[in-house]
Amino acid sequence: MPTINMLSSADKVKGQGVLSAYIEQVNLVRTGLKDKYNIKVNNLYFCDIMHYHTIDLKFFLSIPFTKLLGTSVAYVHFVPETIEESLKLPYFIKKIFYKYMITFYKSVDHLVVVNPYFIDVLKSYKISESKITYIPNFVSEENFYKYDGDKANLIKEKYNIPLDKFVVLGVGQVQTRKGVMDFIEVAKNLPDVQFIWAGGFSFGSITDGYKELKRIVEDPPKNVSFLGIVDRNEMNNVYNICDLMFLPSYNELFPMSILESMSLKIPILLRDLDIYKSILFDSYIKGSNIEDFIKTISALKDKRSDYYHWCNESSKCHEFYSKDYVLKLWEQFYDEIYAQKLGRTRRKLNEE
Repeated sequence: MPTINMLSSADKVKGQGVLSAYIEQVNLVRTGLKDKYNIKVNNLYFCDIMHYHTIDLKFFLSIPFTKLLGTSVAYVHFVPETIEESLKLPYFIKKIFYKYMITFYKSVDHLVVVNPYFIDVLKSYKISESKITYIPNFVSEENFYKYDGDKANLIKEKYNIPLDKFVVLGVGQVQTRKGVMDFIEVAKNLPDVQFIWAGGFSFGSITDGYKELKRIVEDPPKNVSFLGIVDRNEMNNVYNICDLMFLPSYNELFPMSILESMSLKIPILLRDLDIYKSILFDSYIKGSNIEDFIKTISALKDKRSDYYHWCNESSKCHEFYSKDYVLKLWEQFYDEIYAQKLGRTRRKLNEE
């Protein structure tokens, strides 16, 4: 039975989507492909398929040996454009890191992107499209599902959320790129709505906009609560106390928080970005600025028919990214690259 080695250090930094995506993907293929592939995690040995989920230097140094003995895959969770407004780094360090990132991607045999939008982004760095495959993120219904009303109310009490308030949730690291400042401005204009943000400063003081954002987190408007970094095991509780998922990010790939929210049929309000169009279709509400966001939330907070329309749209999109659908994509991908690896090995033996 061929082996796949999942390599990641995402668990070293809590509260980031890379970790959630890694956990879901490993669990999906480990259970769904167990009769076809032997899945290992951070194993010391080289396997038939070495799947790099993070771009650690030790992983980079292993790539030449990986390619001699098997085939290599890197998961593209970020590109320089998504880092630009996430971390505040000295110019020369930023340039070195970006060059290293792209060199890592160029060095492996195959790349997997979670959003087809980023195929063209990678091509702009002179990476061949032939080595790029699009496979969307996935969220298990075993981890993210709707509670009954009584249980949800108990959780609201735990977080000191008024039971009669319309609750708007933002999820992600507290950083400029996530649109946290706009989230706050919208909240200021809707004092009768409760806003909560699940996430913190995963990268500490090097977070872009850290000083300004930290002041707001420590002294938010009365109707805003920052929960800090929430353990993934607790996140389903957080989703169950919200009525609307609001993510005003300026740059994303395919946020796990969107899929997690959709698993509970929660309506989604996002900034109108091109990156969402090919993955979320017409299943989300778009806004271009603070005024749009205020208008949308004001219209939804009384939960009339349009609110439930967007609940249904969210559910439809969740069903599209079903377990069977995403698992099939991974199976086809692994089968194809393993077959290519066997073909190369046979040709090499014949040449010898």
